[in-house]
Amino acid sequence: MDFDNGAALGSAAAEFLKAHLIRPGVRDGVALEPGLTEPEFAAVEERFGFEFADDHRALLAEVLPAGPSWPDWRNGDELELRRSAAWPVDGVLFDVQNNCFWHESWGERPSGDDAAVEQAKAHLAIVPRMIPVYSHRCLPAGRGSFGNPVLSMYQTDIIYYGFDLLDYVAHEFYVRDPDRPWRHPKPIPFWSDLL
Repeated sequence: MDFDNGAALGSAAAEFLKAHLIRPGVRDGVALEPGLTEPEFAAVEERFGFEFADDHRALLAEVLPAGPSWPDWRNGDELELRRSAAWPVDGVLFDVQNNCFWHESWGERPSGDDAAVEQAKAHLAIVPRMIPVYSHRCLPAGRGSFGNPVLSMYQTDIIYYGFDLLDYVAHEFYVRDPDRPWRHPKPIPFWSDLL
């Protein structure tokens, strides 16, 4: 089944979590709390400077997974949430500084690591912002967008973890929908280059 809007895709992902997440052996200590309200979404988006993608927003409007590795957008520690939201960019910057990473689209790498990090920051400021869904699994931000892949991101070691949000939750929790065929994920500017 394909989805023509983010609300339907996010709702399907929420229904999947309701059906499969809270059962023995899946994820200990996880609860599904009531979803975020519109005022809560507005406060989170203003405080952290991004807008959730339509499918991510729809999932979080229905259920807010709470427990280890789930970002608690309602009551979570602000510093921890900021670290989690900065994780993708910080990981790339770590590799620029420590592992000689340099993206070819950035032109010639400056000779010093500090200068390279500063130039990389400028380039990374204009790529899609990746928002944590669970642990280091991230989805691009952006109102009006949906159906993007969820990426597992650890520095510049990045892999697809689902071709969209519903596929991701099925993959993460080991329950595949045999009626939903695999398809090529949408490209995400810059981030897809690292796959």
